[in-house]
Amino acid sequence: MLSRILAPVKPVMWFFLAGLLLLSTARLGLSLWQFDAVTEAHGWSVVLLQGLRVDVATLCLMFGLPAVVLLLLPAWRPVHAIASLWLASCLALLLLLELATPGFMGEYGLRPNRLFIEYLAYPREVLSTLWNGRPWQLVLAPIVAAAALGSGWTRAWRLFARPQPAAPWIQRAVCAVLVLLLSALGARSTLGHRPLNPAMVAFSANPLVNQLPLNSFYALANATRQWLKQEDSAMDLYGPLPEKDVVAAVRATSGLPDIAFTNPDIPTLAARVPTYSGKPRNLVIVLEESLGAQFIGHLGGLPLSPNLDRLSERAWTFTQMYATGTRSVRGIEAVVAGFAPTPAQAVVKQPKAQQGFYTLAQTLKARGYDTTFYYGGQSHFDNMRGFFFGNGFDRMIDQKDYAAPQFTGSWGVSDEDLFDRADEEFDRLHAAGTPFFSLVFSSSNHDPFEFPDGRIGLYEQPKQTRNNAAKYADHAVGQFFKQAMASDYWSDTVFLVVADHDSRVFGEDLVPVDNFHVPALILGAGIAPRRDERIASQIDLGPTLLSLIGIGDATPMTGRDLSDTTLREPGRALMQYDGNYAWMQGEDVVVLQPQKNPQQYRYDLNSKRLRSAPLDPTLARTAHAQALWGSLAYDRRWYRTPEPSPFKN
Repeated sequence: MLSRILAPVKPVMWFFLAGLLLLSTARLGLSLWQFDAVTEAHGWSVVLLQGLRVDVATLCLMFGLPAVVLLLLPAWRPVHAIASLWLASCLALLLLLELATPGFMGEYGLRPNRLFIEYLAYPREVLSTLWNGRPWQLVLAPIVAAAALGSGWTRAWRLFARPQPAAPWIQRAVCAVLVLLLSALGARSTLGHRPLNPAMVAFSANPLVNQLPLNSFYALANATRQWLKQEDSAMDLYGPLPEKDVVAAVRATSGLPDIAFTNPDIPTLAARVPTYSGKPRNLVIVLEESLGAQFIGHLGGLPLSPNLDRLSERAWTFTQMYATGTRSVRGIEAVVAGFAPTPAQAVVKQPKAQQGFYTLAQTLKARGYDTTFYYGGQSHFDNMRGFFFGNGFDRMIDQKDYAAPQFTGSWGVSDEDLFDRADEEFDRLHAAGTPFFSLVFSSSNHDPFEFPDGRIGLYEQPKQTRNNAAKYADHAVGQFFKQAMASDYWSDTVFLVVADHDSRVFGEDLVPVDNFHVPALILGAGIAPRRDERIASQIDLGPTLLSLIGIGDATPMTGRDLSDTTLREPGRALMQYDGNYAWMQGEDVVVLQPQKNPQQYRYDLNSKRLRSAPLDPTLARTAHAQALWGSLAYDRRWYRTPEPSPFKN
């Protein structure tokens, strides 16, 4: 009798078991690839058993409702055709995502996540990158998809075509209710308040190992859910604190006295006394794509940066500068806006930040500066164009504005073309007596690592590798500074060279601190060479640069003016790594994870690893407040300057 009742859903049961086999095999393969990490975490049983739990939940979501529908509807051929297509498509999708996982995990140390989704919005760049860097993947993907879909369809259709003795409808209806309840329970995978989520199966201090119990469809679906609801709030992930405590903690670490904050509607708005008091200088920020400390010789990295190494000897060089995140937009929000990271998308792409959100360009535009973004690619990427135009930048120079570039790759014209154009513009603006603030964003050091031939002695073979591209990026910025130092605008311009983030940020710690280490050099007019060993964050650069060019206007930036000689607070940095947040103060690091208690570590500069340490409740509360600040400031629209009075003459 039971066999007759379940006859309509036997194809679903077959695909459910096939899906379990596929996902378990893929997980086992990934775990064997990461054998040492799984063994060190004593994680084999957890990875495989919790992985089975996640897979069951995933397949219940995929196949539960179709099973209910098949139980309730008559055995019509159109119904079976639609069901066959659904079953085959689901299995093909699971297969494709698992096949894409090793490459993505090798690059980012995580399963496909929000970044995977965001890149789908830029097919030209993605397809060009794959064609130039991984052509076999681009060719095989549609073949594998078509083969999986075709074979899945054939198998499902044959299963539906087998004779199915019909059970009474009332029995099938009762069974459908039971299947629906079991599917819902299987998808939730718990009787607790919260359904299954990645935090429930996380068990290791190694974030890559924590990804193994998931499957890539589940990881991507979770990222999509967060994206559709405009991302997780830090309060949802790490728990709430009173707003006044969050504001007090952020103010206390800004390097300013509490009396400096005078606007109750904008809690961190404060003016600063600049350390330079002459005529305001020009400001140029050179944001280097993916050029982490691992590629920089004077920071102990590979010998790929002879030009930056030479420049570091005549610059204010930071040896412990840390990025706030792992994406270019995260570096942009930190360096250009001084904004702290959140577990949501960077504000460059967030709807409430598209107008009236503070950036350095707002302050300098109000002072009569030309404010221009220089880029070799297409400025619409990652919504940079919309964000910049809405928040103080007057001009964009991107790929379409280069009449005869020397070289064009997947991500636009070469860094040399970019810097040559910027140098021409700076000469023109200086000759016209126009002060300028310029953000120059490189792109050559990006997969698939395309750059002109004959510019550098290759570090390794073949040509298009990460290390060779980093060396070319150094070559291009070195050539630019040769031009700049010989120019008229050099004498009244302050320059910052800083990376947006490191390349391939992943490691064995909950937050791989060493992969957030980036170069930062300030040089130019009146900048005395020195080597600064203090721990610092990208959010400190905005206040510091305004101080160095002689502007003390009130801003909501929460970073510190590192040129302030009265600054006594210990160095600190803040880092967002997927759902984890790190607050580093001196050698102490507090890490917050979603729905988990904070953990404290000691960062060992020699091994570049986090070592477990007793939790300091005061430091943990400070870290908690700092982790909440970005989400709170964004949601409350606190990150702005006051609107000018309509009655002001």
